[in-house]
Amino acid sequence: MKLFYTGHFVLPLPPGHRFPMEKYSRLRDTLTASGRFTDGDIVVPPAASDVEILRAHHPDYLARVAGGTIDPAEMRRIGFPWSPEMVERSRRSAGATLAACRAALLDGMAANLAGGTHHAHHDFGSGFCVFNDAAIAALALLAEGQARRVAIIDCDVHQGHGTAAILAGEPRAYTFSIHGARNFPFHKQQSDLDVELPDGTTDEAYVAALDAALAQVFQRAKPDFAIYLAGADPY
Repeated sequence: MKLFYTGHFVLPLPPGHRFPMEKYSRLRDTLTASGRFTDGDIVVPPAASDVEILRAHHPDYLARVAGGTIDPAEMRRIGFPWSPEMVERSRRSAGATLAACRAALLDGMAANLAGGTHHAHHDFGSGFCVFNDAAIAALALLAEGQARRVAIIDCDVHQGHGTAAILAGEPRAYTFSIHGARNFPFHKQQSDLDVELPDGTTDEAYVAALDAALAQVFQRAKPDFAIYLAGADPY
C-alpha cells in the first residue's frame, strides 16, 4: 500500500507558537520504524495544481493565499501565519490526497499521512486548514471520469463543515460526518448525512452509530469510490 506524505517543511512561527501538524511527521516516523513499510512505500507527491484547487476554491481566495495578500483576520481564522512554506505545504497536502486516490484506483487502497483539511471552505480557510483536500480530490476524480459517485466518510471529532459546504451542489458526491455535537465548528453545515454524538460517548455507542450510518451511506450514495478521513482527532 502506498503512503503519501507532504515532505519536510519548516514553517516560520512566532516565538512560543507550536505547529499543530507535528503529529503527521510523528506518524510517518512511527510507520517507518515499524518495519512494515519500505522506503518506496512512502512517497512525496506533487503539489495540487491551480486547476485542481480551483474546482473546490474561489480564484480570489487562491490568489490571496498564493500571493501572500491574505489579511491578518483570515490568517487568524486559519490558525497559523502566512509563509511561502505554508502555501507549498498546503498544496502538497491536497496533492497527497489526490495522489492517494489515484493510487487506490490501481491498488485498492492508499493513504495520505497528512490530510484531512476538511475545515477549508470555498473562499476561506479555517481550523488549520487552507485547501480542502477531500473536496479537491473528489472533484478531480469526478472531472476526470475516474469515479461516478464518491462518498466522503469523515470520522473526525469535528464536523467536516468545509467539505459539506463545497460539495453541497455536487450530486455525485455524498458527504457523511460523524462528530461531537458540541465540538468545533460551533456553526455546523449540513452534510448529506450528519451524526452528532454527545460528550462522553462510549466506544460501543460510537461503533454502533457508525455502523448504522455507514449502512445508510452505501445504500443512499452507492459510491464506487470512498475517501475516508481518519486522522488523530477521534482520539
